[in-house]
Amino acid sequence: MTGGFMGRILKVDLTAKTIKSEPVDEEVAKKYLGGKGYATYLLYRYLKEYKRKGISPADIDPLGPENVLIFATGPGTGIPGFPSSGRYHVMALKSPLTGSIGSGNSGGEWGPFLKFAGFDMVVIEGASDTPVYLEIVNG
Repeated sequence: MTGGFMGRILKVDLTAKTIKSEPVDEEVAKKYLGGKGYATYLLYRYLKEYKRKGISPADIDPLGPENVLIFATGPGTGIPGFPSSGRYHVMALKSPLTGSIGSGNSGGEWGPFLKFAGFDMVVIEGASDTPVYLEIVNG
């Protein structure tokens, strides 16, 4: 994959205790350019899946296992000298503060380091029965 994308999404399921790498869909990446656009698309897909299972967005606990948390970088993240190259976006299916989609933007080294490790996004779903941490080292 080219055009500022590494081509991989890291999916972490805390309930199942699984981690897997999935390819970035190039058509989706082109249509919804940037980390926020792609993350919004993924949240929409989760909502459709929940609807299919009979789960209403109103029934999702913002701090429960049905909520989804996405850390997403854009195509400019990590490019030396590129304006805002340290930015990344964080989205949740349901914010504890507002009860609707949570969305925030941040900057620093985290976004570029995620890219340098070989990933464009990290999608975290489920809940762990014990405290855990995630270390991402070179994809």
